[in-house]
Amino acid sequence: MGGSHLRFRFLPSLPPIRPILEFRDPICQYFAVYLDSSQRPNSFGSFHIRTSATAMDSVTHSAVTPKKSRLARTFAKVLHARAAGADEDIKKAKSREKMTKDRDKAVGEAFVAKLFAGLSSIKASYAQLQCAQSPYDADGIQSADRVIVAELKKLSELRQCYSKKELDRSSPATALLVAEAQEQSSLVKLYEITSKKLDSQVKLKESEIVFLKEKLAEINGDCKLLDKRLNSSGGQVSFRDGGELRPSHFVALLRQAVKSVRSFVRLLVDEMESEDWDLDAAAASIQPGVSFWERSHICFAFESFVCREMFEGFDRPGFSDENAEEEDRRRMFFDRFRELKSVRPADYLGRKPESKFAAFCSAKYLGVVHPKMEASLFGNLDQRNMVRSGVLPENAFFAGFCEMAKRVWVLHCLAFALDPEVAIFRVSNGSRFSEVYMESVNDEAFDASPEPLVAFTVVPGFRVASIVVQSQVYLS
Repeated sequence: MGGSHLRFRFLPSLPPIRPILEFRDPICQYFAVYLDSSQRPNSFGSFHIRTSATAMDSVTHSAVTPKKSRLARTFAKVLHARAAGADEDIKKAKSREKMTKDRDKAVGEAFVAKLFAGLSSIKASYAQLQCAQSPYDADGIQSADRVIVAELKKLSELRQCYSKKELDRSSPATALLVAEAQEQSSLVKLYEITSKKLDSQVKLKESEIVFLKEKLAEINGDCKLLDKRLNSSGGQVSFRDGGELRPSHFVALLRQAVKSVRSFVRLLVDEMESEDWDLDAAAASIQPGVSFWERSHICFAFESFVCREMFEGFDRPGFSDENAEEEDRRRMFFDRFRELKSVRPADYLGRKPESKFAAFCSAKYLGVVHPKMEASLFGNLDQRNMVRSGVLPENAFFAGFCEMAKRVWVLHCLAFALDPEVAIFRVSNGSRFSEVYMESVNDEAFDASPEPLVAFTVVPGFRVASIVVQSQVYLS
């Protein structure tokens, strides 16, 4: 019997089996061709299987269905195995890529660590080279030089390796640890060198301190010797050639006088503050039109007022017009200087209420302390009346004034005992500042103008022979 056709009918709802993937494997291609091109379903939902007449006699519908199911299951197993193998290959490839990246990162970190370790070693060696130069240490200089040259060679080799992309890929973790240890060792060495350098600087400063202390002790000894000479008897002084008296003596006494003036000004300002005085208004009345750089500078206005009153008439003998021969006058003023220089002013005024110094104190007190100020500070004018009558008020305010008056009087007596005599000068307001004749009490003015002007004179200046004692001025 020739070939015949058998017709199997399937449910129309079942979709035809079609290949959805392109298979490269021969077996899969065979199954795909078999299921797609050879057995396409007809319009009635059936497909034809061409077979021999002998085979068709033994084929039944029940036998075809299990065989087809086994074929599908085999096909699914093949596809699943192939997909699992592909996934495994992808995972292995990703793992190898990650390991390569991690290793490249470790190699790069090791390279950078080597680079910084070399730089730290060069830095420490250079510090050692500098330290070995002072004091000079030939061995230390040569050792540091060798280390610097060796490290520069290593850095050059690293540069060549980087440019040729031939980095050392063997044990990057170990290389990283070694480089970090080398860098820390170089830092410790650098700190040790810095510590030694600081220790040497401390020793140098200590030696300077010892030297300055010795110099200070020498200066203090000279000052004590000067005090002894000033307190010694006048029989050792020859007034024709100046003898033991020198311009430096006048300068030393001037400093004491200025110091006593400032002490009295502080006492005066404290009394005014206790009575709620308007210090700004008081300073403006003394130096009108002056703008102070800081509020604390108003004390210079009070100091200028006290100095102006106390040094008024300083260039006249006895602050008056005493007539005497020049030689006799120098001797007379030196006697007055020697008589009062080491005595408390209150004791001297108690013994000699009719002396020239007593008259000087009375006149200056009445000029410095205004009646309205005294009435405000003490509630009455009793102290003023006591001073006029030659009675000494017993309070701290008048004691401070007497101490200041004594310093100015002693300075005045010494000025007329010197040969040549001392000249006093004041700087006019609005004058340009000159470092030769002036000393500024406020340096803020130099920040605002390179050539500041004088607002007022605080302490007058003096000319002693060829020496100029600068006038202290407040700059606008």
